[in-house]
Amino acid sequence: MTRIAAVHGTLAPHRYDQSEITDMVARRCLRDGADRRALDRLHRAANVRGRHMTLPLEQYEALEGFGAANNVFIRAATDMGAKAVREALRLAGLSPADVDLLVFTSVTGIAAPSVDARLAGRLGLRPDVRRMPMFGLGCAGGAAGLSRMHDYLLGRPDEVAVLLSVELCSLTFQRDDPSPANLVATGLFGDGAAAVVACGSRRTGEAAGPTIVDTRSRLYPDSGRILGWEIKDSGFQVVLDPGIPDVVRRHLADDVEGFLGDHGLKPKDVSAWVCHPGGPQILDAVGEALDLPDGALDVSRRHLADVGNLSSSSVLHVLRDTLAGRRPPAGTPGVLLAMGPGFACELVLLRW
Repeated sequence: MTRIAAVHGTLAPHRYDQSEITDMVARRCLRDGADRRALDRLHRAANVRGRHMTLPLEQYEALEGFGAANNVFIRAATDMGAKAVREALRLAGLSPADVDLLVFTSVTGIAAPSVDARLAGRLGLRPDVRRMPMFGLGCAGGAAGLSRMHDYLLGRPDEVAVLLSVELCSLTFQRDDPSPANLVATGLFGDGAAAVVACGSRRTGEAAGPTIVDTRSRLYPDSGRILGWEIKDSGFQVVLDPGIPDVVRRHLADDVEGFLGDHGLKPKDVSAWVCHPGGPQILDAVGEALDLPDGALDVSRRHLADVGNLSSSSVLHVLRDTLAGRRPPAGTPGVLLAMGPGFACELVLLRW
């Protein structure tokens, strides 16, 4: 089985209280004379105290067009990604030359050469390193990236893989857009990165973390328009349907129960739930669908309150925090899960 050797998360350099971000959004998104009480209510409902942003807050108002924002993404994603991978490798007791596969996921910017290619020489990766850039998975990208690493290492059990997620959500900010979806997004998403080092079953000597036992992906029918991007001249305009929690309530329990059942397990056997903190309503829907006990999603809720939703990076931060806190009993099962555009769910069965 695949062994997770290290997880490291990092955050963008500029932190602001939620109220400061709300004030900026009101200036840019609300028309003259518009009542901002709805905006204030939406931002309070996100249950986010503060967020980290790539640029100083005042620079977002002057950032013109998709090209300018994407240029910032490439530069900042490369810088943040390098820091995250270096530290994850250090924690795992490995060097860049040990890396056989680099998986990169993001949904908040694009680049060709991709960010992983730009990092190879900077980090000192071998010229024959395999790369797997992934775009479009959104918040599910962290969980999907773990799954693809696991697939690879099953066939190459002597090797080492690294997953890097960088999400600079603030750079997708749509000025002059007072739509409810944009106002919700501006109160929820933050900027961060995470790197995971994983080793095949025949690698020994690396830091001992949980193993990946199995993975599962699920696409839900007739749900492709409830979450994602509309690509505009101004960049990525969010699609965020208020019905997403209902989709979670309808489908998630059957998927999780079937996944666990294939391994002779039930939800009550799971010692830790590593859940992407999509938002308060999403976490409530997950808890209700799976009939989780009080406190089962506390790590996810704390992450959301502290730094907001980091898209694909968030579930990896929650994994890091789960490992750093009161670890689940050795040998017990855990479930890592995240949902994203498609509408899709990614499940990863862990053993602590």
